[in-house]
Amino acid sequence: MRNKQLNKAGGFAHQPHLRKSHLKKLGIQTKVISSCSTRQKRLFLLHPLFKITDRAAANIGEILMPMHLSNWVRKIAILACLLLLVSCQGKNQLPNNEAQVKVARVVSGQSLEVVGMAEQPNLISQVRLVGIDAPDLRQRPWGDAAKEQLENLIGGAEQSVTLEFDLETKDKIGRTLAYVWKNKVLLNEELVKQGNAMFVERSPNHKYDQRLERAQQWARLMGQGIWNPEKPMHLTPAEFRRQNL
Repeated sequence: MRNKQLNKAGGFAHQPHLRKSHLKKLGIQTKVISSCSTRQKRLFLLHPLFKITDRAAANIGEILMPMHLSNWVRKIAILACLLLLVSCQGKNQLPNNEAQVKVARVVSGQSLEVVGMAEQPNLISQVRLVGIDAPDLRQRPWGDAAKEQLENLIGGAEQSVTLEFDLETKDKIGRTLAYVWKNKVLLNEELVKQGNAMFVERSPNHKYDQRLERAQQWARLMGQGIWNPEKPMHLTPAEFRRQNL
């Protein structure tokens, strides 16, 4: 009974002129199920882009999948593509408290000039690394060492970094206060850990205080940078600036 229905419908077995070359012109790959008998071999239509139209199937002479199932396959494929697009867009979007910028110049061990801030995307903005206090450039050799380490961490000019903001985003002179990230490394923390900056608690920005404090304890224990017992820095950066206005 099944074979008679296929014969009336113009099944594939009764259309010898439909060779694989005809199917290839339609962009369709074929796969024959060897477990079936020769008379009842079923042809599965596989297309990577799910663009087998009803007309193409009709031209072959046999719709191998029931129409309602075929429609469901199309809907599932479209839904999967949409979900993929949404997930990709979500990965590219930054949280509201972050911004990706390009570094124009490293000013000192605690400050940068960047391009790409939302309020002035084409102009240079000043960024102050929050939670740390690096030696003044006049405090040699510690000031130069801090600047050099920050340049090395960033990798030079025109490099992209991510700025993460805390509760207070501007200091008294209008600089942007931020935690600076490069390749998932918190640069504020690295400067403190290598003894090229001090941890300084400043309200209300306390997000990474514990990390910065632990980094400073490590630097002191290891005698890194400004904590080197053979060549210690005698004045904190804040004290030095007060005495050398």
